[in-house]
Amino acid sequence: MSPADPRPVIAAIRDGRGLDEASARLIATGLTRGWITDAQAAAFAMAVLLRGLDDPGRLALTQAMRDSGRVMQWDLPGPMLDKHSTGGIGDTVSLVLAPVLAACGAFCPMISGRGLGHTGGTLDKLEAVPGLRCDLPEAELRRVVAEVGCAIVAAGPDLAPADARLYGIRDESATVGSVELICASILSKKLAAGLDGLVLDVKQGSGAFLRSFDAAHRLARALVDTASGAGCRSHAFVTDMDQPLGRAAGNALELREAIAVLTGAPGALRDLSLDLSEACLDLGGLDDAGAAQALGSGAAAERFARMIAAQGGPADLLEHPDRHLAPAPVIRPVPAMGRVAAIDVEAIGHAVVALGGGRLRAADRVDPRVGFSDLLRIGETAEAGRPLGFVHAASPAAAEAAVATLQAAYLLGDGPAPGPLIRHEVLPK
Repeated sequence: MSPADPRPVIAAIRDGRGLDEASARLIATGLTRGWITDAQAAAFAMAVLLRGLDDPGRLALTQAMRDSGRVMQWDLPGPMLDKHSTGGIGDTVSLVLAPVLAACGAFCPMISGRGLGHTGGTLDKLEAVPGLRCDLPEAELRRVVAEVGCAIVAAGPDLAPADARLYGIRDESATVGSVELICASILSKKLAAGLDGLVLDVKQGSGAFLRSFDAAHRLARALVDTASGAGCRSHAFVTDMDQPLGRAAGNALELREAIAVLTGAPGALRDLSLDLSEACLDLGGLDDAGAAQALGSGAAAERFARMIAAQGGPADLLEHPDRHLAPAPVIRPVPAMGRVAAIDVEAIGHAVVALGGGRLRAADRVDPRVGFSDLLRIGETAEAGRPLGFVHAASPAAAEAAVATLQAAYLLGDGPAPGPLIRHEVLPK
């Protein structure tokens, strides 16, 4: 396609006339090939944010962005399944779900991201493992998925490149909150991975970027409708982020918790991992009872160990995590007395970033050792011998600041019982 003027497309959206397939292709191609300027891309994003898109327009944009690069095709003896989370604290479901699916006969080519802001990224957690590589070339990704059943990797430069360009512009133009652009961004990469089924986990609460139930439900509905319209079976859940999903926050600490779940530990992280795994298996036409069996039998743990080794990590991580995951130099308890009534989860995420465990800019280095462990949940009581949690820090000064931040993030006293992990389900119409 030769360069074309995007201004009529931008004006049509601005004036409420929507986006058709040809116009969506023009925008996606122009973003990829560079003949749409940053100013025009920002104007396009702002027009979508302010005027919205109808269902056909949102689908057209998603498919055009998917088709801006390569779309993977698979020929394996099982369904291609995956899940996506909108991000939270203590959420390592992906590290449990991918090997569960592989142990149940599905294949999971999971395209994940690195953390930015207060929520951690799945790739950062995996890259706490010495030697592990997430930037795999396509041939290697295909080999790992075929041999192990799952791989967790970064999107390559030729996978939905229009989204890679628009993503950065959305941040700079204050248009990150557009449901239509969020939907197209998430799904263009997932659909380019060649999936048969996709489960969406939309977080809602004090640690999510969507605080209200109505906003989370609207995004979940848009994701399901768009994925279904693109030919990918889908199922969405609105899930709780008014407290961390797991009891750890920080890359190596969360990885340790995922390993504990894979080897039998109970808790909310295990429960939600099973719920989402079962939904994935159901989309793929497989027996959803297999998820609990895969966890209980150790089959999922075995797949996880094989995936780690296949991506360059140590073969014995599962048996000897202490050998490979270095501890933080300073570990301190966070004392308090009283019942946990509420938690400012976003504040915990920012505290991890302040410790060095996250990034404010894409180029920031991450210290995988730091964060929090053994965090109390709503309804539990802090007392002598049972702190709010433990700080893992690189220095005494950083630990002291993090202790104060965690104490301020917890509200102690009487309060309502915590709500359910799954607040709502959204199925195709």
